[in-house]
Amino acid sequence: MIKKHIGKIIFILLCFIVILILLNSNIIKKKDIVQIEPEVMDNEVYSSNKIKDVKYTTKDADGNEYIITAAEGEIDYSNTNVIYLTNIKAIIKLINSDDISITSKYGKYNSGNFDTIFSKNVIINYLNNKITGEYLDFSLKRNSMLISREVVYTNLENILRADAVEMNIKTKDTKIFMYENQKKINIKSIN
Repeated sequence: MIKKHIGKIIFILLCFIVILILLNSNIIKKKDIVQIEPEVMDNEVYSSNKIKDVKYTTKDADGNEYIITAAEGEIDYSNTNVIYLTNIKAIIKLINSDDISITSKYGKYNSGNFDTIFSKNVIINYLNNKITGEYLDFSLKRNSMLISREVVYTNLENILRADAVEMNIKTKDTKIFMYENQKKINIKSIN
């Protein structure tokens, strides 16, 4: 009788062990199966709108050529005609006249009308004249350059400090002025 019970106990234990093994293996399989859920990605688009070594060239109706180069440009998404520039060099090649060179740290160029805003450390060189300032509004359409903010105009004879210098590109007529009537233009002779 004990033998009958031992056989039943062994059978029950074996069944129990088999059940445990089956359950254990099923649990392990469930642990190994990792449910991959699709990642929710941000709707960000990683596309660059920066351009290295930018160069634009244009000519006006009179044949004057305007060449602008920059170390880097970034296109404005809201207006694709506008490009923001860094480390700018521009040359204006005038018919029957010497070239005008312009440099600045930053700028904003409009490829639709060729107008350019130069800013930060603006330097204009023309013949023996050098004009420095912090802001230059250059327009082929208006045929003008208006430089302002800490303007220093230097030639062979004088150093001049003013609020603004405006130059007509075609005629080379230049106006030097202060924004406030009470302030005077500061002129110092080099000699």
